[in-house]
Amino acid sequence: MMRLPIRFFQSSFHKTTALAAAAAVVFYLLDQFTKELIVQTLAEGEAVPVIPGFFSIVHVTNPGAAWGILAGRSWLLLAISFAAFAAIVVFLRHLSENYPERIFALLAVCSGITGNCTDRIFRGEVVDFLLFYAGRWHWPAFNVADICISCGVFVFILSSLLRPERKKATSGQ
Repeated sequence: MMRLPIRFFQSSFHKTTALAAAAAVVFYLLDQFTKELIVQTLAEGEAVPVIPGFFSIVHVTNPGAAWGILAGRSWLLLAISFAAFAAIVVFLRHLSENYPERIFALLAVCSGITGNCTDRIFRGEVVDFLLFYAGRWHWPAFNVADICISCGVFVFILSSLLRPERKKATSGQ
């Protein structure tokens, strides 16, 4: 069994990253559990109104990204997803500037990327099940992974706008 040195958890960055990674795993598991529950309980295309005229639980699939963009190009979506995931992991410290909310936001995005990639790899398309609508106006159905990505991006942007940029240490001065 691999053991991390105790000093790994002595920096606030590492503590926050470990906690955010644990949260990301929980979000991933929740995403996969809810999708499997939908697949096992609802026929594809079936809808169960929760709040009539506003919100339904549905079973729909999406072979593309948001709003069906790049439908049928799973290999390209997977490549983009893997590149984004890798960039976030490799540049986490730089991107977050050690702000805890940015670490959580970026790892929430990674959780969502992983959840939707799992669907693309094992199901061939993404399972969506949350549908909001008003009359004939429908927002595209989405899932827990999409919530993680959207909330992560929102928190990251909000933090970037409200938090001051950390000063970079310059060498030789």
